Amino acid sequence: MSQNYDVLVIGGGPGGYVAAIRAAQLGLRTAVVERDRLGGICLNWGCIPTKALLHGAEVAHTLANLEPLGFSASAVDFDMARLVEYSRSVSQRLSGGVEHLMRKNGIDVLIGSARLVDKGVVRVVVESEDGLRAETEHRADHVILATGARPRPVAGIEPDGKRIWTYFEALVPPELPKSLLVVGSGAIGVEFASLYRDLGSEVTLVEAAPRIMPAEDVDVCDHVRRAFTRRGIRVHTGASVAAVVATDDAVTAEITLPGGSAEHVSADRVLVAAGVQGNVADLGLDDVGVEVDGGFVRTDQWCRTTAFGVYAIGDVAGGPCLAHKAGHEAVLCVEKLAGLGGVQPLDRAYVPACTYARPQVARLGLTEEQARAGGRPVRVGRFDLRASGKALTLGAAAGFVKTIFDESTGELLGAHMVGPEVTEQIQGFGIARALEATGEDLAGVVFAHPTLSEAMHESVLAALGRPLNA
Repeated sequence: MSQNYDVLVIGGGPGGYVAAIRAAQLGLRTAVVERDRLGGICLNWGCIPTKALLHGAEVAHTLANLEPLGFSASAVDFDMARLVEYSRSVSQRLSGGVEHLMRKNGIDVLIGSARLVDKGVVRVVVESEDGLRAETEHRADHVILATGARPRPVAGIEPDGKRIWTYFEALVPPELPKSLLVVGSGAIGVEFASLYRDLGSEVTLVEAAPRIMPAEDVDVCDHVRRAFTRRGIRVHTGASVAAVVATDDAVTAEITLPGGSAEHVSADRVLVAAGVQGNVADLGLDDVGVEVDGGFVRTDQWCRTTAFGVYAIGDVAGGPCLAHKAGHEAVLCVEKLAGLGGVQPLDRAYVPACTYARPQVARLGLTEEQARAGGRPVRVGRFDLRASGKALTLGAAAGFVKTIFDESTGELLGAHMVGPEVTEQIQGFGIARALEATGEDLAGVVFAHPTLSEAMHESVLAALGRPLNA
């Protein structure tokens, strides 16, 4: 049965379901179209199950390092299937929670694949397992694209779901691979490299850029590479995978190293983690005039596409491809189309980014290189966690906090953190930035002792030229 809506959202991930909830809160008749499970990639195949597996890896690391604390555990068994089961149960619970939120807010959930067929008209197709096909058409004043992204392919490496993985297969391995070759060192590649190494796999990480984690500040890149090398992870940068051959027993890859020499690597599995691209296919975008650029939908600061009444949020609208960016865009998009006043556009440069490897990495804003390239006079402060009492008590004093300020105005331009639980602390700098706090303002804040977050304060003091504990 066809329905008319004020807002129809295509995609039920962290951008889509949040947009639907905010629209319903504003009194708009709202529907979400989802072809799989509510919660999207993040909740079902990304952020959440990955962090559940990483929690298991952290337990493995703790068990392997009990002796300094006076404990011993000589016979600890590990069952990969149980860890995977745990991660899937967390995802299923949260997906059920999203279903509850849809009912609570009176949002219609339409199961199927959506396609724009005319201005304000969306066709939803449902195909059953026995081949039956059903179609309905729905009209909406506003259509929000929140279709997310999928793994970006790498030429010459075709995932087969068995020996050559994307992150989908890496989340549900049939067993723990003895060895893993990871292609790509963004957040996805680094997290899986760290995860599988802590669980016992031999890991090789290959990155085409000159540094691993190329989006990070150079000091962070260098620190993580050294940390990975100490853990026994083999790292190749400025390298590429020239050829991959999979057999029933293993995968052999030819790696082209800087200078043109080649190295052959054999591994149980290969993980392709070279980023993502927007889900823009089969949506009818060309039919209604929605432009795509570089695999992502073009939008303005209010998430409006090039077609009137059509919006795009989250990964499909371009980077940073992060769930919290999608959720924030969802709210500002809906509030703007609903005519609310005081809505502020999102500055994508200041969306916090976190990598949950060991060590953890978190950043906000500009790197030092970017800040200096902009021609501004800058002050840079850095505090090493080896001088942090709390980090030392945790046996995790490897890392640092680095802050970058405009020397003339005191504006916080960037913050970069590496070490234990920095992903739980970066929002402090985000709040400071949102409230337009200067370096002097932050210097006057009292931080509790002993805490890991004291390092944030000390980094600010160092930028101002008056460090107390370094």
